[in-house]
Amino acid sequence: MTSTPARWRVVLAFAAVYIIWGTTYLAIRFAVETIPPFLMGGVRFVLAGALLYSWTRLRGVSRPDPAQWRPAFLSGVFLIFLAQGSVVWAEQYIASGLAAVLVGMVPIWMMALNWMRPGGQRPDGVLLAGVFTGFVGVIVLLAPWQAGTRDVPLLAALAVIFGSICWTAGSLYTRTLRLSTSHFQATAMQMLCGGAMLVVLGTVTGEWSGLSLGAVSARSAVSFFYLAIFGSIVALTAFTWLMSVWPPSQVSTYAYVNPVVAVALGWVLAEERLSLRMGIAVAVIVGSVVLVTMGKVSDRVQRVAHQPAADPGLALFEAADHV
Repeated sequence: MTSTPARWRVVLAFAAVYIIWGTTYLAIRFAVETIPPFLMGGVRFVLAGALLYSWTRLRGVSRPDPAQWRPAFLSGVFLIFLAQGSVVWAEQYIASGLAAVLVGMVPIWMMALNWMRPGGQRPDGVLLAGVFTGFVGVIVLLAPWQAGTRDVPLLAALAVIFGSICWTAGSLYTRTLRLSTSHFQATAMQMLCGGAMLVVLGTVTGEWSGLSLGAVSARSAVSFFYLAIFGSIVALTAFTWLMSVWPPSQVSTYAYVNPVVAVALGWVLAEERLSLRMGIAVAVIVGSVVLVTMGKVSDRVQRVAHQPAADPGLALFEAADHV
């Protein structure tokens, strides 16, 4: 850090990361009420990627080499097509607050996969306790002993978990890549590639036949543009800037603030109710993420692990290397 940033800028940036990313889960639920999920997610990321890419070009960033698009496509498949696609599909059936809690486990998956990979770093006792606690929370949340009567749709919950693991694997894959001289342009390239794949999936599954612009509600339309502009661009910029001027350990607190914001909004605005068992599971999972963020790992691993997942804005390179 070369200078201390103005406090009002820091406050606004934290508000964007805490609140905007926390609200995107409910926005996804509202968007998929009348817009097919894969088309909604795909067009959203293509739009956001196109705007961000155009912005970088206007700022003088050179056009990426054709060879750079291949890793952008592969990372986009994991980070957008699989990870985000799983979440938008699942939110047709699962409460937005619970989706946020499951997505918030990305730091746990990051630590676990980083440990298991060849040459990975062994976590300390606090990290291990966090990982174990997180698994316990998921088991309590999914209640496998209540087959047929569980509160949380099992397939939808597993889809969110699958998406979170894909996000983690994609993040580890992209850590050593350099897709562009601009980290923002690299993010835009991933959005464009992954978003295009979601549009293809929506086309293959026949979602265009189920899409009627006249039937799209105002709430879904507003949510769609909110996700594209604020969720994928505004909060991304705030997160990127914070990671370059503020301690990563403090920025990473979004990982357990976002689920709390999402659960509260779902309860107030969408009448999403939590049973006592679900409430306990949520508290255990959020607590496990807190433990993971307290564990001892290298600063570089922490910066990669604390990247957002549910509606992350895809700050992969920004978090790992800074802008």
